[in-house]
Amino acid sequence: MKNPQAEKAQAVHRRLMDIYGLPQWRPHLDPISEVVSTILSQNTSDGNRDKAFDRLRARFATWEAVRDAPVAAIEEAIRPAGLAQQKAPRIKAALQFITQERGELTLDFLKELPVDQAKAWLTQVKGIGPKTAAIILLFSLGMPAFPVDTHVHRVSRRLGLIGPKVSAEKAHDLLEALLPAEVYYPFHLNVIRHGREICNARAPRCEICPLQTLCDYYSHKSNVVVLSR
Repeated sequence: MKNPQAEKAQAVHRRLMDIYGLPQWRPHLDPISEVVSTILSQNTSDGNRDKAFDRLRARFATWEAVRDAPVAAIEEAIRPAGLAQQKAPRIKAALQFITQERGELTLDFLKELPVDQAKAWLTQVKGIGPKTAAIILLFSLGMPAFPVDTHVHRVSRRLGLIGPKVSAEKAHDLLEALLPAEVYYPFHLNVIRHGREICNARAPRCEICPLQTLCDYYSHKSNVVVLSR
């Protein structure tokens, strides 16, 4: 039996590909670096995250050195990211946890696990939720996981691919089930681009949106306008 939501998701994917094209695969951070970068990214801009990440890499030669450093030294290095007093101990604790569990500071072993087991292992690490786990698996390890950030969550709800009250955490599994694994990467990146350029949080540009005929939000908005006349 056909799944209407899956068909809709595929239609959205095809239309986004027509608009934005196929995003080219590019090198991403290694898994440990991605863990650190994601912790730094919490409640800050991409620019501040990158500045803090670069300062941390310049200050310490290896992630093992960060793991073994005093929290105060980590805190000083990552200050541009904000909330350094919270993020520094989180980073140290995450690196320590991975080392204690595996005997070395690596996540490469995750490639040998089924995706659901790899996710379960990663989310044991404090500070790593479903989004971070999916980012590490998809971008750092090339595994079929689908990250849901704020743009993906907002656009997917407006389109009606997921329910209006579905949380970002629950959306990961729902969206993964709607799409074939081979389109996770381009769909994720194209939806983010669409969310930034057209389907903005506060003022979506519905009048120029090429997804109008697929969008529950636009359909409802149009009906409200008609009824109000």
